[in-house]
Amino acid sequence: MTVQKRQILKARAIWLRKEGYSYSFIQKELILPKSTLSDWLKLIPYTPNLSSLERIKNGTALSANNRHKKRLNVTAEIQSSAINEIGILSSRDLWLFGIGLYLGEGTKNIESVRVTNSDPRVIKIAIKWFMEVIGLSINNLSLALHSYPDNVIDDDLSYWSDVTGIPKNQFGKTQIDNRTGKHSKHKLPHGTVQLRVLAKGNPKFGVSLHRRILGWVNAVASQS
Repeated sequence: MTVQKRQILKARAIWLRKEGYSYSFIQKELILPKSTLSDWLKLIPYTPNLSSLERIKNGTALSANNRHKKRLNVTAEIQSSAINEIGILSSRDLWLFGIGLYLGEGTKNIESVRVTNSDPRVIKIAIKWFMEVIGLSINNLSLALHSYPDNVIDDDLSYWSDVTGIPKNQFGKTQIDNRTGKHSKHKLPHGTVQLRVLAKGNPKFGVSLHRRILGWVNAVASQS
Protein backbone atom coordinates (compact mmCIF):
# COMPACT_ATOMS: atom_id res chain seq x y z
CA MET A 1 0.00 0.00 0.00
CA THR A 2 1.43 3.39 -1.00
CA VAL A 3 1.75 6.19 1.53
CA GLN A 4 -0.78 8.28 -0.39
CA LYS A 5 -3.38 5.48 -0.44
CA ARG A 6 -2.76 4.82 3.23
CA GLN A 7 -3.40 8.48 4.05
CA ILE A 8 -6.62 8.47 1.99
CA LEU A 9 -7.86 5.33 3.74
CA LYS A 10 -6.97 6.72 7.16
CA ALA A 11 -8.82 9.96 6.47
CA ARG A 12 -11.83 8.00 5.23
CA ALA A 13 -11.74 5.73 8.29
CA ILE A 14 -11.59 8.71 10.66
CA TRP A 15 -14.49 10.38 8.86
CA LEU A 16 -16.62 7.23 9.03
CA ARG A 17 -15.84 6.81 12.71
CA LYS A 18 -16.82 10.38 13.47
CA GLU A 19 -20.04 9.75 11.54
CA GLY A 20 -20.87 7.00 14.01
CA TYR A 21 -19.96 3.82 12.15
CA SER A 22 -18.64 0.74 13.92
CA TYR A 23 -15.25 -0.89 13.48
CA SER A 24 -16.92 -3.83 11.71
CA PHE A 25 -18.65 -1.57 9.19
CA ILE A 26 -15.48 0.46 8.49
CA GLN A 27 -13.40 -2.71 8.17
CA LYS A 28 -15.78 -4.14 5.55
CA GLU A 29 -16.07 -0.79 3.78
CA LEU A 30 -12.33 -0.15 3.50
CA ILE A 31 -11.08 -3.76 3.60
CA LEU A 32 -8.60 -3.10 6.38
CA PRO A 33 -7.44 -5.21 9.31
CA LYS A 34 -8.96 -4.28 12.67
CA SER A 35 -5.50 -3.80 14.15
CA THR A 36 -4.88 -0.96 11.69
CA LEU A 37 -8.25 0.62 12.43
CA SER A 38 -7.65 0.32 16.15
CA ASP A 39 -4.36 2.18 15.78
CA TRP A 40 -5.93 4.93 13.65
CA LEU A 41 -9.18 5.38 15.55
CA LYS A 42 -8.35 4.74 19.19
CA LEU A 43 -8.50 8.46 20.02
CA ILE A 44 -11.61 9.22 17.93
CA PRO A 45 -14.79 9.68 20.02
CA TYR A 46 -17.52 7.25 19.02
CA THR A 47 -21.27 7.85 19.13
CA PRO A 48 -23.22 5.20 17.16
CA ASN A 49 -25.42 6.62 14.39
CA LEU A 50 -28.92 5.35 13.60
CA SER A 51 -27.60 2.81 11.12
CA SER A 52 -25.17 1.39 13.67
CA LEU A 53 -27.81 1.37 16.39
CA GLU A 54 -30.18 -0.51 14.10
CA ARG A 55 -27.52 -3.12 13.33
CA ILE A 56 -26.76 -3.46 17.04
CA LYS A 57 -30.47 -3.86 17.77
CA ASN A 58 -30.94 -6.42 15.01
CA GLY A 59 -27.79 -8.25 16.03
CA THR A 60 -28.95 -8.38 19.65
CA ALA A 61 -32.41 -9.61 18.60
CA LEU A 62 -30.88 -12.25 16.33
CA SER A 63 -28.53 -13.36 19.08
CA ALA A 64 -31.41 -13.58 21.56
CA ASN A 65 -33.48 -15.53 19.03
CA ASN A 66 -30.62 -17.96 18.42
CA ARG A 67 -30.14 -18.44 22.17
CA HIS A 68 -33.87 -19.06 22.55
CA LYS A 69 -33.86 -21.66 19.75
CA LYS A 70 -30.82 -23.35 21.25
CA ARG A 71 -32.49 -23.44 24.66
CA LEU A 72 -35.62 -24.97 23.14
CA ASN A 73 -33.58 -27.61 21.32
CA VAL A 74 -31.60 -28.50 24.44
CA THR A 75 -34.82 -28.69 26.48
CA ALA A 76 -36.45 -30.93 23.86
CA GLU A 77 -33.44 -33.27 23.86
CA ILE A 78 -33.41 -33.49 27.67
CA GLN A 79 -37.15 -34.14 27.83
CA SER A 80 -36.96 -36.76 25.08
CA SER A 81 -34.20 -38.53 26.98
CA ALA A 82 -36.22 -38.30 30.20
CA ILE A 83 -39.27 -39.83 28.51
CA ASN A 84 -37.14 -42.77 27.37
CA GLU A 85 -35.82 -43.18 30.92
CA ILE A 86 -39.36 -43.55 32.27
CA GLY A 87 -40.57 -46.01 29.66
CA ILE A 88 -43.97 -47.68 30.17
CA LEU A 89 -45.44 -47.38 33.67
CA SER A 90 -46.24 -50.67 35.35
CA SER A 91 -49.25 -51.08 37.65
CA ARG A 92 -46.95 -50.82 40.65
CA ASP A 93 -45.34 -47.67 39.23
CA LEU A 94 -48.78 -46.08 38.94
CA TRP A 95 -49.74 -47.23 42.43
CA LEU A 96 -46.65 -45.68 44.01
CA PHE A 97 -46.92 -42.54 41.89
CA GLY A 98 -50.50 -42.06 43.04
CA ILE A 99 -49.46 -42.45 46.67
CA GLY A 100 -46.91 -39.68 46.19
CA LEU A 101 -49.52 -37.52 44.49
CA TYR A 102 -51.95 -38.05 47.36
CA LEU A 103 -49.23 -37.26 49.88
CA GLY A 104 -48.81 -33.87 48.24
CA GLU A 105 -52.32 -32.99 47.08
CA GLY A 106 -54.81 -35.21 48.94
CA THR A 107 -56.85 -34.57 52.08
CA LYS A 108 -55.53 -36.03 55.32
CA ASN A 109 -57.41 -34.33 58.15
CA ILE A 110 -60.95 -35.27 57.15
CA GLU A 111 -61.99 -38.83 56.39
CA SER A 112 -62.93 -38.18 52.80
CA VAL A 113 -60.83 -38.97 49.72
CA ARG A 114 -60.15 -35.73 47.83
CA VAL A 115 -57.41 -34.33 45.60
CA THR A 116 -57.21 -30.59 44.92
CA ASN A 117 -55.19 -28.91 42.18
CA SER A 118 -55.31 -26.42 39.30
CA ASP A 119 -53.12 -28.51 36.98
CA PRO A 120 -55.25 -30.73 34.71
CA ARG A 121 -52.39 -33.24 34.47
CA VAL A 122 -52.49 -33.81 38.23
CA ILE A 123 -56.26 -34.29 38.21
CA LYS A 124 -56.11 -36.67 35.23
CA ILE A 125 -53.40 -38.78 36.88
CA ALA A 126 -55.45 -38.90 40.09
CA ILE A 127 -58.49 -40.10 38.11
CA LYS A 128 -56.38 -42.77 36.39
CA TRP A 129 -55.09 -43.86 39.82
CA PHE A 130 -58.55 -44.03 41.36
CA MET A 131 -59.95 -46.03 38.46
CA GLU A 132 -57.06 -48.38 37.59
CA VAL A 133 -55.49 -48.94 41.01
CA ILE A 134 -58.43 -48.60 43.39
CA GLY A 135 -61.14 -49.80 41.02
CA LEU A 136 -63.50 -46.83 41.03
CA SER A 137 -65.73 -45.97 38.09
CA ILE A 138 -66.33 -42.49 36.70
CA ASN A 139 -69.66 -42.53 38.57
CA ASN A 140 -67.74 -42.58 41.86
CA LEU A 141 -66.01 -39.31 41.04
CA SER A 142 -67.16 -35.74 41.47
CA LEU A 143 -65.55 -32.34 40.91
CA ALA A 144 -66.05 -29.07 42.78
CA LEU A 145 -64.79 -25.88 41.14
CA HIS A 146 -63.14 -23.05 43.04
CA SER A 147 -63.05 -20.02 40.76
CA TYR A 148 -62.74 -16.23 40.70
CA PRO A 149 -65.06 -13.30 39.90
CA ASP A 150 -63.27 -12.49 36.64
CA ASN A 151 -63.57 -16.08 35.34
CA VAL A 152 -66.43 -17.26 33.12
CA ILE A 153 -67.80 -20.04 35.31
CA ASP A 154 -69.60 -21.94 32.53
CA ASP A 155 -66.36 -22.00 30.52
CA ASP A 156 -64.44 -23.32 33.53
CA LEU A 157 -67.01 -26.06 34.13
CA SER A 158 -66.92 -27.09 30.47
CA TYR A 159 -63.12 -27.09 30.48
CA TRP A 160 -62.84 -29.40 33.49
CA SER A 161 -65.60 -31.68 32.24
CA ASP A 162 -63.84 -32.04 28.88
CA VAL A 163 -60.43 -32.61 30.50
CA THR A 164 -61.60 -35.23 33.00
CA GLY A 165 -64.53 -36.91 31.29
CA ILE A 166 -66.66 -36.27 34.38
CA PRO A 167 -70.11 -34.99 33.32
CA LYS A 168 -71.28 -31.64 34.66
CA ASN A 169 -74.19 -33.24 36.51
CA GLN A 170 -71.59 -34.84 38.80
CA PHE A 171 -70.05 -31.50 39.75
CA GLY A 172 -70.57 -30.13 43.24
CA LYS A 173 -71.31 -26.55 44.20
CA THR A 174 -68.94 -23.97 42.69
CA GLN A 175 -67.14 -21.69 45.13
CA ILE A 176 -66.27 -18.13 44.05
CA ASP A 177 -63.32 -16.46 45.79
CA ASN A 178 -64.58 -12.93 46.46
CA ARG A 179 -61.91 -11.97 48.96
CA THR A 180 -60.79 -8.39 48.50
CA GLY A 181 -57.10 -7.63 48.15
CA LYS A 182 -56.36 -11.07 46.71
CA HIS A 183 -54.57 -10.77 43.37
CA SER A 184 -56.22 -13.66 41.56
CA LYS A 185 -56.86 -12.14 38.12
CA HIS A 186 -55.58 -14.49 35.41
CA LYS A 187 -53.51 -16.36 38.01
CA LEU A 188 -55.46 -19.58 37.46
CA PRO A 189 -57.25 -19.35 34.09
CA HIS A 190 -59.63 -22.23 34.86
CA GLY A 191 -59.68 -22.04 38.64
CA THR A 192 -58.94 -24.97 40.94
CA VAL A 193 -60.90 -28.19 41.23
CA GLN A 194 -61.32 -30.65 44.05
CA LEU A 195 -61.68 -34.23 42.86
CA ARG A 196 -63.85 -36.17 45.30
CA VAL A 197 -64.54 -39.88 45.70
CA LEU A 198 -68.20 -40.83 46.25
CA ALA A 199 -68.84 -44.15 47.98
CA LYS A 200 -72.27 -44.56 46.34
CA GLY A 201 -73.29 -46.99 49.07
CA ASN A 202 -70.11 -49.08 48.80
CA PRO A 203 -68.40 -48.99 52.22
CA LYS A 204 -64.99 -49.88 50.81
CA PHE A 205 -64.94 -46.58 48.90
CA GLY A 206 -65.85 -44.47 51.93
CA VAL A 207 -63.99 -43.87 55.18
CA SER A 208 -62.14 -47.17 54.92
CA LEU A 209 -60.64 -46.12 51.57
CA HIS A 210 -59.36 -42.89 53.07
CA ARG A 211 -57.75 -44.81 55.94
CA ARG A 212 -56.26 -47.31 53.51
CA ILE A 213 -54.72 -44.57 51.36
CA LEU A 214 -53.27 -42.85 54.43
CA GLY A 215 -51.79 -46.21 55.42
CA TRP A 216 -50.02 -46.37 52.06
CA VAL A 217 -48.86 -42.77 52.45
CA ASN A 218 -47.49 -43.42 55.93
CA ALA A 219 -45.74 -46.59 54.77
CA VAL A 220 -43.93 -44.67 52.04
CA ALA A 221 -43.22 -41.62 54.20
CA SER A 222 -41.78 -43.76 57.01
CA GLN A 223 -39.05 -44.97 54.66
CA SER A 224 -37.88 -41.52 53.63
